Amino acid sequence: MQTTNTTSSPAQDRVKNNWEFTEVWIDPMLSPPYILLLLCDSEDNCQIYDPAQSYKVVFSSNDYNAAKLWLLEDEYEPIEGRLLAAELAA
Repeated sequence: MQTTNTTSSPAQDRVKNNWEFTEVWIDPMLSPPYILLLLCDSEDNCQIYDPAQSYKVVFSSNDYNAAKLWLLEDEYEPIEGRLLAAELAA
């Protein structure tokens, strides 16, 4: 018998629903490379999501540079390019 979870879902992350851009960062030392996603809103609130952990937030910051430094400390490298939310809405 299949059941459906009817518990209330937690409040949505502001960045997740109001993001301005996203970047993909990889750990190139692993094969295949490990991927993390960085999402930031227009006020520089940033969150780093781990797709391998059901998109769990692994780091939050109200400053892009702090999020970038967190990734660089763990030797992640950005994939060239940035996806802008405005480009998808057009």
